[in-house]
Amino acid sequence: MEIIAFSKAMYSTWIYYSPDRVLFDCGEGISTMLTNKLFAVKKIFLTHSHADHISGLWGFLNTRSSAMGERDKPLEIYYHKDAQMIKDYLNFIIGTGSRLKYDLSFHEIDVGEKIVLKSGKMNRYIVPFETDHMINEVTLGFQINETRKRLKGKYQSLDQTEIRKMIKEMGRDQLTEEYTHSLLTMSGDGNVIADEYFQNTSTLLHECTFLDSDDRRGDKHTEIGELLEKVKRFKPKKLIIYHISGRYLPNLKERMREIGKKLKQEGIDFSYVNPSKICRF
Repeated sequence: MEIIAFSKAMYSTWIYYSPDRVLFDCGEGISTMLTNKLFAVKKIFLTHSHADHISGLWGFLNTRSSAMGERDKPLEIYYHKDAQMIKDYLNFIIGTGSRLKYDLSFHEIDVGEKIVLKSGKMNRYIVPFETDHMINEVTLGFQINETRKRLKGKYQSLDQTEIRKMIKEMGRDQLTEEYTHSLLTMSGDGNVIADEYFQNTSTLLHECTFLDSDDRRGDKHTEIGELLEKVKRFKPKKLIIYHISGRYLPNLKERMREIGKKLKQEGIDFSYVNPSKICRF
């Protein structure tokens, strides 16, 4: 798994998930920072219309058409069906008369809809969910899920020799069941996401604007204390926090080190997107 990300609260946020060539949000400066990696992106999923999450789209779309790379690869952009400000911005970009060298398609989606990423033995798809961030617009988080198979509970205690024998006699399908595994949950902006999106996820990418509760104004961004409370309860394998306010940069490394130590005791791998640079995981 490779994740490349830049996120500084109120300035710019974008997160590239390499295994499925998916980009979450498209903040300012992305073309300069992502460089030729932008040609690898197949799908862009937008969480909401705030400028720090979509202002890099104009540059991204045009750079992908003019820079040195595979400029004919199609690109798809997904956003909530009622996100009028995103629609207006995309209409503005297209209205500038740019002649793109690739097929660009727009997809209006709704909460709970499945967008297929891969199909075959293991179907992989993205499901958007609603977050608590804006008053006048539905804002989204995204979960990448995969359909897998496992032994039914009553067979899991058997040894491998016996299992192989039963597969030969009964067929694999009689012994197995399908289940949904969450590879990655991306919170988007807003308050701590609902419990159901913490459950059974391997990697949780969650916004964490405030590291001190006294700095929090209003209730539309996450504070570290309330996030860690849920993380310790549901125990994702890996937690990556992003959208950290730049005010914490002077002693950020020390604070993150302390959080990492505490989460390691809980069996949770911890990382963060430093708001001063591109980060890779």
